[in-house]
Amino acid sequence: MRRSIRSLCAVGVTLALTAVPSGIATAQAADPAVQITGGRTQPVFSYSDAIREHILVETPVDSDGDGAKDRAAVDIIRPRETEQGLKVPVIIDDSPYYDNAGRGNESERKRYDATGAPVKFPLFYDNYFVPRGYAVLLVDMVGTTKSDGCPDVGAAADIAAGKAVIDWLNGRAPGFRQDGTPVAASWHNGRAGMIGKSYDGTLANAVAATGVRGLETIVPISAISSWYRYTRMNGVLYTDGYMQFLADYVDTDPAAKCAAVRQRLGVEQDDATGNYNAFWDERNYVSGSLADVSNVRASVFAVHGLGELNVKADHFTTWWEALGKRGVPRKLWLSQYGHVDAFDYRREEWIDTLHAWFDHWLYRVDNGVTSEPRVDLQVAPDRWVKQRDWPSRTLQIPLWLRSGEDGQGALSLLPSLRRTEMSFTDDPTQTESRMVSDPATASPNRLAFLTPPLRRAVRFSGTPKVDIQVKLDQPDVNLTALLVDYGEDDRVDHYAPAGGIRTLAEETCHGEATADDDGCYRRTETVTARRPLEIVARGWLDAANRRSLTTSEPLTPGRTYRLTWDTLPADYVVKPGHRLALILAGSDATETVPDQPAAAKVTVELTGSRIWLPIAALTGPSDADAPATLDFAPSPERGEWRGPTDVVLPTPSRDLY
Repeated sequence: MRRSIRSLCAVGVTLALTAVPSGIATAQAADPAVQITGGRTQPVFSYSDAIREHILVETPVDSDGDGAKDRAAVDIIRPRETEQGLKVPVIIDDSPYYDNAGRGNESERKRYDATGAPVKFPLFYDNYFVPRGYAVLLVDMVGTTKSDGCPDVGAAADIAAGKAVIDWLNGRAPGFRQDGTPVAASWHNGRAGMIGKSYDGTLANAVAATGVRGLETIVPISAISSWYRYTRMNGVLYTDGYMQFLADYVDTDPAAKCAAVRQRLGVEQDDATGNYNAFWDERNYVSGSLADVSNVRASVFAVHGLGELNVKADHFTTWWEALGKRGVPRKLWLSQYGHVDAFDYRREEWIDTLHAWFDHWLYRVDNGVTSEPRVDLQVAPDRWVKQRDWPSRTLQIPLWLRSGEDGQGALSLLPSLRRTEMSFTDDPTQTESRMVSDPATASPNRLAFLTPPLRRAVRFSGTPKVDIQVKLDQPDVNLTALLVDYGEDDRVDHYAPAGGIRTLAEETCHGEATADDDGCYRRTETVTARRPLEIVARGWLDAANRRSLTTSEPLTPGRTYRLTWDTLPADYVVKPGHRLALILAGSDATETVPDQPAAAKVTVELTGSRIWLPIAALTGPSDADAPATLDFAPSPERGEWRGPTDVVLPTPSRDLY
């Protein structure tokens, strides 16, 4: 057994369950109690002696159609003092991955003893928080691990377990021991939080958006806010057949049990058109039919990576903006990594901040965590800054598409005054590497528009918008827009399999331990890569969905249309001497599913075509008063290009977890 990083402290300090100052609470040795020092709960309860139990909570759904309401399996660990009257809050990780992918960077799974009692709780939450006076509940999503039913990937069945558990904690839903006898959470103080990465964080978003009472806060990490947005953008599919694939992956029961549910998922997702429909509305937590941000009562501490090509960054931006409009208390960590938990790139700061967050919302400790700047933003591989909100205050500045020298495209602060057209032909096999290679050389399958080298650094913060005039020779085409920084630099390698981190052999330990379950995890380090360019933002549009996500409307060949669409969000600094470019192409064989059997010719009318950039002030201490501007050097000499001529980008990581 690996040793814990601290020794057990004495028990015997009282905490009132109202707002508590960050000093030390009054001692009272006679009763089991929680201790607060320096604004943090202290480790005064035995982890090894904690109560570990496995129960079932009845949900309101019958997702497998067997005539009985599905029961969700819940593994609980709580201080033994809760049997003596101690009331504690709950931290919940609701997941479909406990018996397949496992949880965390080391893919931990649950384990049980011969009686069926849990002995191994994945991740560090139990080791760290139970000694500090919390219960930790690991919930098997309906249709997975030990729970009944069938997963429906984001809809009612998926949401049911987490919500039912919170209802059970507050006496609104029945729970049962393994022998079938009823069980109640008499030890609960009425406050619960949910946390999790990827699917787990998605379930936290979904449950919060039901408005369930008793859920005080959620911590969604790399979490989905709309399953439509996860599988497609503006009618363009990222992948096909995904919903039934994922339902099958997380369900470890015999395949026949939920075959009918998976078949329905495959039909109702409507890959043929890519349109938004009632199926997707049930899986939209921002403004959906089953869950809606207007219902959210819980505070939200969101974590996301701007390098994410799995759960892309528009999930957090749409959720974040909607929460802000509702006045929901919010906090954000925004990194340059891919699909990575904050525990694995900023461990000590993460644990301390998470600890303060849970103490504030679940124990009402007045520790100042909500008075800090709302956002922690990573601006370089080894540098983080704090800011008031995200995105930063910006100026929306248009860069106009113009024809340059030798038929090259240019980006300018001034629009083209004469009618000019440039064309390309869609190539469904074209990769992003081909799109971005040698932008100064004409290509039949993409257009490249470049700024001159920048005189000084420029930062944009938010979501760029493409706004172009086009005509086609066919009724439809998929369009791709890439915003590219051409300039050699060392950047977080979010393309790497682990999303920008490397796992090391050395461990750090956080919390108490038993022979079966310690709180020790391998350290990581940031992986950087020196490349000649960075694709800063990407965006896609099925031209037939230009006016509606719910209805496809073919274009009239030869007619000019104004097409506008958002790219993915970014917060990025283009350094002096670098050049910024907009690449326009058809199908993107790297990130999307090409769906056009014939190669359409796309003609862009440059007059009136532009990309809007949210330009923000720089983030360094010396740049506090720097204006948000774009400043170009004089145009390079005719035909000169000093950038890459052949680029091969790594294949993005597709890890689900």
